[in-house]
Amino acid sequence: MSVKFRRGAALALAALLLLLPGCAKLGGPELINVSYDPTREFYEAYNILFAEHWYELTGKHVELIQSHGGSGAQALSVSQGLPADVVTLALEADVQAIADEGLIDAGWIDEFPNDSAPYTSTIVFLVHAGNPKGIYDWGDLVRADVGVITPNPKTSGGARWNFLAAWAYAEDLYDGDLLHVEKFIEDLYRNVLVLDSGARGSTTSFVENGQGDVLLTWENEGFLAMEEYPGEYEMVTPSVSILCQPSVAVVDEVTRVNGTARLATEYLNYLYSDEAQRLAAEHYYRPSNQDILAEYGDRFDLTVELVTIDDFGGWKEAQAVYFADGGVFDRIYENME
Repeated sequence: MSVKFRRGAALALAALLLLLPGCAKLGGPELINVSYDPTREFYEAYNILFAEHWYELTGKHVELIQSHGGSGAQALSVSQGLPADVVTLALEADVQAIADEGLIDAGWIDEFPNDSAPYTSTIVFLVHAGNPKGIYDWGDLVRADVGVITPNPKTSGGARWNFLAAWAYAEDLYDGDLLHVEKFIEDLYRNVLVLDSGARGSTTSFVENGQGDVLLTWENEGFLAMEEYPGEYEMVTPSVSILCQPSVAVVDEVTRVNGTARLATEYLNYLYSDEAQRLAAEHYYRPSNQDILAEYGDRFDLTVELVTIDDFGGWKEAQAVYFADGGVFDRIYENME
């Protein structure tokens, strides 16, 4: 299927997205950013900042269109025809899945600094005010009296980070005994009340629908929930978590057809500017610029022990072992049925 045909098939969707917050229609060139759930508020603000930057740089206005959903589902949508100029997804594996379809050029991870991850996050627990169930670490999530909310790792990048953070804790707890580690993860998922398709859906289940005792969530989502519902929730940072590196990339095949390669590259490159890095911090993402991150040391717990995806052999191996069809997650979930 050609990019031109895919773009035509998605015109109705693009028209709808123009009506959403963060989509500025000013009569200039158009850029579509396909992102994941928890970035909505950040990119609404960033689009305003970037539009001003682009006008100063070129003297032209720009139309910025957003799409949000579970990261894995978004990657699939782009692979199947959603005409993204750029993707800003939850993890490297989702971007690579699009590259494997021939839409993103090889070597994309080296196109921008820090493995094309302009901001980072980590996984935390959101609990009810006063922490009535006494939830302080991963071991508390397997207790019979605890209801857990987390998205589905098959569709959500955030959920995969959640899974791997829990796995790292269990692997340390049981000295790498895989039978005990898998049993721990199985017990955790037996306590999951709702497997939403994306991180924002899980936040809604917890904070708006009142489901569960603890939400496994991006750090920035936890901050946003506490900001929106002051005094109702509090954040718990577990003893071990994971460095989450959301990845960005130009969708090269689309930008070549649309003539938007320069615009798309600058849109992602400007995420590394001091202004955008501080904007990310204000929206509770950890800046990749370590000097700017240090400015927000009173906001983020910079002492938490963080494993990285490299501890799991990188995303290619982690995806194949844990989240591919027939992988560890499928096996664990089948045991629960």
